[in-house]
Amino acid sequence: MTEPLTQLERRVYHYMIDFLAENTYQPSIREIAKKFRIKSTKTVSDLLHALANKGYIERDESRSRGVRLLGFASAGATQPVPYFGKVHAGEPSLMPEDRLGYVTIDRRFLPTDDVFVIKAKGDSMVGRCISDGDYILASASTKPKDGDIIAGRLGEEATIKIYRQRGATIVLEPANPNERTIEVGPRDDFAVLGTVCAVFRPFFEQEPAPPALEDASAAPQLH
Repeated sequence: MTEPLTQLERRVYHYMIDFLAENTYQPSIREIAKKFRIKSTKTVSDLLHALANKGYIERDESRSRGVRLLGFASAGATQPVPYFGKVHAGEPSLMPEDRLGYVTIDRRFLPTDDVFVIKAKGDSMVGRCISDGDYILASASTKPKDGDIIAGRLGEEATIKIYRQRGATIVLEPANPNERTIEVGPRDDFAVLGTVCAVFRPFFEQEPAPPALEDASAAPQLH
């Protein structure tokens, strides 16, 4: 079994992965030292030795960037999908300033280019296997059909429901008998943000790094 990493070793390892994905080459010892405010390059070298001894990397000390991440390959056929938080009253779509980041997803699972991710809250859709804390993938340009699951906006509240068209009225049905059905008329401040095309349910979610190392934003919520 691989020996566990210390907190600092884990941060350095994740930084190296992210740096390689963005730049196509590894950070130097001095760049790692600057990122983590480590004064001694020997301390960084010791951290890299520890990562190598624990089976996470291989080193070529004759080269300044001589590190290979074991098991890592730059992933092709993927797409960064924006991850949103808030919704705004009167807006027909999500706003760029409310984007919290991106989630990289295999393009095989993306029906359109304008997909987005938002996080579910509550149990109104448990009958459709969507639970509190699930990540919802939705397509903004896919027009919902009767019975589809949609991510929508009512005023300043986001909602995920089963979409029903009843003449000029839209009916938003929960998949939980304890939740109420919502009827939306032409004058209501409502918009379909996207048609749900996938659900991702992590059984573990890593806590964000401290703000000094990483910008930790609040997760988006759906009701």
